[in-house]
Amino acid sequence: MVVAVSVLELHIPASRSLKEKRRVVKALTERIHQRYRVSIAETDYHDLHQRAQIAIAVVHSSRSELERLLERIRDHVEEVPGAMVTSWDPFFVEEVP
Repeated sequence: MVVAVSVLELHIPASRSLKEKRRVVKALTERIHQRYRVSIAETDYHDLHQRAQIAIAVVHSSRSELERLLERIRDHVEEVPGAMVTSWDPFFVEEVP
């Protein structure tokens, strides 16, 4: 079993309030969760209106499958209008008992 966790940071330049930021982040996290069935949550920068940190976690039997899945998710996030990925940091824990 392999566990993958990816922490990404977004810059949302058009956001002028926390309400606008929440709308973008909530729509993104819900869409990713529904489409890819991964655990996802906003994890930092809750009080900044143009910056968000999101963490994604997923478990699979194959590291290569996880790498492909995270790449598809990253492509999906990069296509979101009004949000730019400024950091993407995936890591893997293999042979979890």
